[in-house]
Amino acid sequence: MNRSRRTALGTSTAALTLAISSLILAAPHAVAEPVNTGNGGTKEDGGGDGKNGIYAAAQVHYSGSVTKGGGKGNVESTDVKWDPPPCWYAPYMGAKDFKKKMSKSIKDQMNAPGMGGHAGAALSEMQRHYEDDYGWTDTPGYKDYNTDKDGKGMFWAGVENPNEPDYLKRTSCTDLPFWVDNGEPAPPQYEEAITPKMLAALAYQHMQLPDTKVTLAPDGKSKVNLPTWIWLDKAKFDEVQATAEINVPGFHLQATTTAKPKSLTLNPGTENATTLPANGECPIVGGKIGEPYAKGKADKTPPCGITYLRSSNGGTFPLKATLTWEISWTGTGQAAPVKMPNGTIEAVQDITVEEAQAVNR
Repeated sequence: MNRSRRTALGTSTAALTLAISSLILAAPHAVAEPVNTGNGGTKEDGGGDGKNGIYAAAQVHYSGSVTKGGGKGNVESTDVKWDPPPCWYAPYMGAKDFKKKMSKSIKDQMNAPGMGGHAGAALSEMQRHYEDDYGWTDTPGYKDYNTDKDGKGMFWAGVENPNEPDYLKRTSCTDLPFWVDNGEPAPPQYEEAITPKMLAALAYQHMQLPDTKVTLAPDGKSKVNLPTWIWLDKAKFDEVQATAEINVPGFHLQATTTAKPKSLTLNPGTENATTLPANGECPIVGGKIGEPYAKGKADKTPPCGITYLRSSNGGTFPLKATLTWEISWTGTGQAAPVKMPNGTIEAVQDITVEEAQAVNR
């Protein structure tokens, strides 16, 4: 992306960055604040003049099989290069509300100690940008914060993904808030403007899939050179969906991410074992993974299982069972499913393996 628009004409990048960081703009944090999202707000409900102001915080709302409280889900992507967006630009405030917040913030910072010189000049140019139609190198300015268009669009601002561990990535959406008319896309230079695809990735990040706990026979203690039957309860791997949505006046996007179980991969926890099938991957067959053991099957080979060749010598082996899910998404403007990287859920169960001369099952 061309970042030149961050630099005010006649002002150094460093000074402008200092001014912006001093303002903080409140955008990444205030966008998550619960405020009234309707027209005609009142002072009691967080509104301004109670007439034309739009008081909207572009929260991403999650529903379906997702973690509570906004935390990261339990799905790990099989693609180590795949990541959800670390930050994005989204609708923030209507013109009158934005004017009230931004003008006060600029004024407070101008009066703060140490804000003279280049930093003070940067703040002055930022003020001109929003009040006097003063443009950046490739971004037009605004007359009186676009208040004549209040209710017809919104200022967009950067939003941090709180689940992004890299601070620099999380705080990289630092462009000044910009105006977008209702029903129009964000200007093309803002590549990080929120999209349905981004929402699908966020839904993926918050998705909570059922725990993978396999059933074993024999249960608890396996025997050397005799197969351990392994299967997964069908109820544990039904299709799962998670939805992420932004819905504010004049703007609505949503995406639903769907996970479908694909296969179960077994790792015996020791080299002295063989898996069934030999590659350790048990596919879904007839809507189920593996086959429950039943009396009379002692001499048969399980479709999904492990044969341990040595005992655990009084200890245990960590049997790792990894369920792979196929992930896809649909959403605003995208009716046909779009494939995403597969996801996995992993569980470890301690297995005791004993020597045995004869076993009756």
